[in-house]
Amino acid sequence: MEFEPVIGLEVHAQLLTKSKLFCGCSTEFNAPANANVCPVCAGHPGTLPVLNAKAVEFALKAALALNCRVSPKSVFARKNYFYPDLPKGYQISQYDQPLCEEGHLDVELEGGVIRRIGLTRIHMEEDAGKSVHQQGYSLVNLNRAATPLIEIVSKPEIRSPEEAGAYLRKLRAVLMYLDVCDGNMQEGSFRCDANVSVKPVGSPTLGTRAEIKNVNSFRFVEKAIEYEINRQIQLIQSGGKVVQETRTYDSGKNVTISMRGKEEAHDYRYFPDPDLVPIAVTEAQLAAARASLPELPDQKRDRFVGLGIPAYDAAVITSSKRLAQFCEDAVAHCGEARAVANWVTGEMLRLLKQDEREVDDLTMKPSDLGTLVKLIKAGTISNTIAKTVFEEMYKSGQGPESIVREKGLVQISDTSAILQAIDKVIAGNSSQVAEYRSGKDKVFGFLVGQVMKQMGGKANPGVVNELLKKRLTENG
Repeated sequence: MEFEPVIGLEVHAQLLTKSKLFCGCSTEFNAPANANVCPVCAGHPGTLPVLNAKAVEFALKAALALNCRVSPKSVFARKNYFYPDLPKGYQISQYDQPLCEEGHLDVELEGGVIRRIGLTRIHMEEDAGKSVHQQGYSLVNLNRAATPLIEIVSKPEIRSPEEAGAYLRKLRAVLMYLDVCDGNMQEGSFRCDANVSVKPVGSPTLGTRAEIKNVNSFRFVEKAIEYEINRQIQLIQSGGKVVQETRTYDSGKNVTISMRGKEEAHDYRYFPDPDLVPIAVTEAQLAAARASLPELPDQKRDRFVGLGIPAYDAAVITSSKRLAQFCEDAVAHCGEARAVANWVTGEMLRLLKQDEREVDDLTMKPSDLGTLVKLIKAGTISNTIAKTVFEEMYKSGQGPESIVREKGLVQISDTSAILQAIDKVIAGNSSQVAEYRSGKDKVFGFLVGQVMKQMGGKANPGVVNELLKKRLTENG
């Protein structure tokens, strides 16, 4: 029997507000333990929550960008469970009346295939605190308690680990374009729970799902899902039965491990929070949120393609807001979109990957890349020299003009110097010269390379080509 996976993802995205969801405490990440805590977020009896209006504004922007239907009325509920980092004994979330429902996200897969992944809902909720487990005891840090989250729940329509990774990357990019979430997976601002089951191919009945909690990188999400799919298939084929449970992923061993039985909604005893009035979204609020939407990744990609950037390169660049902005600023400086894109997707991404750095770590200015492109177009430097200049710009942050000047890299177009080099090459490569003159044109590239070598890579390639052809014809 052949099986197919069924995957649904629940993403918790921390909203980029300066204060928490129901009080004025700071959401600063690296504050000392329990510094950003007040009686409200610490759950002291008699305290009352007050909703952060900016968090609602951010949630609405996310809902509209993800094509959701916004509910005119949504209700906060109490999700009851006990854990030391949940001081109230319940989490304020949304249950049967969420902020919005029925959205979708279009994801481009390998080969240019577009898959539309449906969204069940987006709801608002507060985060819990953090338990820090030590040898024999645990500590509780409530700085994160009550920071504002949106939970984005996909429909169980994802069919492979690769699709899951593509969906998460696209979703993160959209939220970062909106400036509603910083997307930092290491700090927990963008967290994913994966619900995984398998079923016989073509069967309308879904299998029993296991939930993999809080995986903190796209690669690990894909590997965890892949492992879980194989585990469930092997379990069924050996006569076992998949149980509904919550599992964690051990990236060192590349395995998922059972943590506990998976709760159902009724286990949380949801009921409307009596301290919070419903959120009533007006048409004016929706219109304001819609008007504030920026150009999103797909729109920017299409615009970049219109500027002459190949579709694949445009998709790579616009997958990161920061990379897209760098490219945009460089193009604004030189007006050469395709040339800038070639440098960004080629040398820049190669060096960043090699050094395990991010675009934010660059000391190179976008305007300096634009200037480099101008120098190439003007014939001041060759493409070969430009690579050397680019690497120095990347390492030092120095401008291209000063690098060219200090290292004496200006391209040589002086015909007398180039002709001297050509004559040396012709004299020293008689067999290749004879081949060219007998009609073997391919050897011409070799001879050009030898001339460039003689000139230390500084000769103008166009001038070299023209003068070499002329010299070979004259002496032929």
